[in-house]
Order: sequence, then C-alpha cells, then structure tokens
Amino acid sequence: MKQLLKFLETSPTAYHAVENAKLYLEYKGFLALDERKNWNLKEGGKYFVTRNGSSLIAFTFHKNGNFKIVASHTDSPCFKLKESPEMMGAFTRLNVETYGGGLYYTFFDRPMRIAGRIVVEENGKLISKLYASEETFVIPSLAIHMNREANKQFAPDPQTDLLPLYALGEAALKTEALARDLFVVPAEKPFINGANNEFLSSPRLDNLTSVCASLEAIANTTKGVCIAALFDNEEIGSRTRQGAGSDFMKSVLKRIALLQSKSEEEFMEALSSSFMISLDNAHSVHPNRPEKCDPTNRAVMGGGIVVKAHANGAYTSDALTVAAVKKIFRDAGVKYQNFYNRSDMPSGSTLGCISFTQIGIPSVDLGLAQLAMHSAVETFAHADYEELKKGLSAFYQSNVSVLENAVEL
Repeated sequence: MKQLLKFLETSPTAYHAVENAKLYLEYKGFLALDERKNWNLKEGGKYFVTRNGSSLIAFTFHKNGNFKIVASHTDSPCFKLKESPEMMGAFTRLNVETYGGGLYYTFFDRPMRIAGRIVVEENGKLISKLYASEETFVIPSLAIHMNREANKQFAPDPQTDLLPLYALGEAALKTEALARDLFVVPAEKPFINGANNEFLSSPRLDNLTSVCASLEAIANTTKGVCIAALFDNEEIGSRTRQGAGSDFMKSVLKRIALLQSKSEEEFMEALSSSFMISLDNAHSVHPNRPEKCDPTNRAVMGGGIVVKAHANGAYTSDALTVAAVKKIFRDAGVKYQNFYNRSDMPSGSTLGCISFTQIGIPSVDLGLAQLAMHSAVETFAHADYEELKKGLSAFYQSNVSVLENAVEL
C-alpha cells in the first residue's frame, strides 16, 4: 500500500497526479515523448506523453500486437477558484464554483487547501508551475441554532454556503500569477481504519486508486502494446482537449500504429480487435442503507474487482468483454464480483463510453467497491487494491483479442 498512500497524499489535483505519474514512470524506465515532435520508438521501449499537464498516456512498444488499454481519470469533485476570488470585509472568503458533482455537505468543517497550477513569466516565457498552499482553510457550516431544519433538509447554495473562509479581515491570495487553474480541495491525509485495519479512507479514492493501480501494473509488464491512459475532466463530462472525449487516445494509438508500419486499413483492423478496460470505482453495499443496491448484483468491499454492466449503455461491458476479463481473472486467481445499479435508480457513466466517440474498441467497465463516492473522504477495503493490481497485470500479460463472435486469449 506504500505507493498508493504516497500517491493519494501528494496528488491533490489532476496536475499533481500527472506529475507524480511522470516521476514514477521515469523511475521505472519510461521515456517522455512530446506530441509536438517526431517519435522514435524502439522495440521493447517504454514511453509516456502528456497533454495539458493533467492527462497522460503511458505505453510499451512492440512492432507486433494490438492494443491492451486501461483507462482511468485523474480528477475528482472539488471547488475551482474564480478570477479575483477574494471577497473582503470583516472576513475574506474565496469565490469558487463547484467542479463536478460533489457530495457537498461532507466538505464543511474539514481542512481544505488550495492546489493546482499557476502560470508565471520567467525570462520572457510563460511557465506553468504546480502549486499547493501550506495553509489550510475550512468551509464553515451554519450552526443548528440558525438552521433548525438542517438535519431534516439542507441543500447547500454554491454561491452562498460553499465559500471557503480564507482570513480574518482583508487578505489577498499569496500566489503571484498571470493566470491560474487553482482548486480548493480536501487536505486530509489517507488513513487506515477498522477493527482489523481493513479499510483505507482518503480524499480522491475515486479515481486515483485506478490511476495508481494501472501505473503499477504497466510498469511491471513487457508483453505486447500495453497502454495506461489517464484522462482529466471525467467529472465534468470529458469534453476538453485532454478529456476522454478528445482525440488524445486516438492520436497516440495512430502514431504507435504508424511506427509499427501499419497502414490506415491495418490500424482500423487493430482497433477492432484490441481491448480496453474502462476503470472507475463502483458503489459498495452501504452497511446502513443496503436497500439502495441491486437485490442480486451488489458489490461488497473486500469482494475483489467489480465488473459493471448496464442495459442502457452507461457502462461499456457486453457478454464477450465480460467473459474475457472473467477468464483472465479466474486463470490468475483474482477475485471479482458483478455489479448492476438498482433498476429504479439512474446510473452514472464512465469515460469508456465517452471514448467510444473517438475509438470503437471492445471494452469492459471495472472498478473497486467503495463507500461515500464523491464525498470529501471516501472509503474502501484496501485488500481489493491488491486484487486490482494483480488483475490488471494479468490483463497486460494476456493475448486477449476480441473477434466478431468470439474472444481469443
């Protein structure tokens, strides 16, 4: 768990997550590429490329072989600072807007910090730098005496109730920047808990557990063309140049294929027989509200990797892709379980479905079972993380290829 704990603690934003991914991959022998320059890929080489500083695609290169992809996302719900955010008076508060669909009442009265990136001028150039405040702040809740109905009904107003308390009196932000992408994020460190130390609770488990597991898995494989894609902006729909709905993945796959000496026709053939895992966490049965889960297909913490399916296409799974990963996991001794949402509850979607707008690769949706998704602090059984790493490693080591009505392994 050492690598995951460090990754969670030092990745308050997508920018930090990608920087940490770069450092880890470089330590493991991966070489950095630049989208704006020619690529010279060598047989058996390991590479990564970034976009916007918040998305990254790592891959192993071989002259032969289709693509084995694991895609996850680097962002989590939080608050983004607006320009000129200081609202001064007797107190200084920060003017923010919500980012993603957070469980906002959980963000009150807990330590928060400012983090992200700033753009500064150095030697006539505009340079992007990571930023994380040493100071912490709170979003103060209104006392029960002033809102007697709070325990019965309370919907926070983003413009009124969710403003971080920055200072007593007037104070300006301590960042000197021409522009910035800064967020107010939970500052709590990951912590192990439970009678048998079986749980791990932390901000941003959704989806940094998937990011970290895919990095650890690809760093220890050499078989075929393996890809770990880390996308930003999944929580707001992925409709950005660095999101899963962009051409980032397709562009990287196309360049790999060209350097495999594939023609356009052969590239399309390779896409059709490749395989993608769309990796994002799933809802565990809640111990206090088990009725919120499906009667027969409910995920439990400690039950292993979650295989997700949905009749109306919220997830990418179908019978062939589900059968493929189940066989890979079964042969590798990896625990897995099935998950469906209740039929009377709407389902969230994942970046796999969004990726389909660019590349139609056979895909399956997987994840880990967790509690309190989109809360300021989420919880899962950390034994499942080891199952996920083992399952992803087995996938990368496989020869999986999806045909029209069959799967080859």
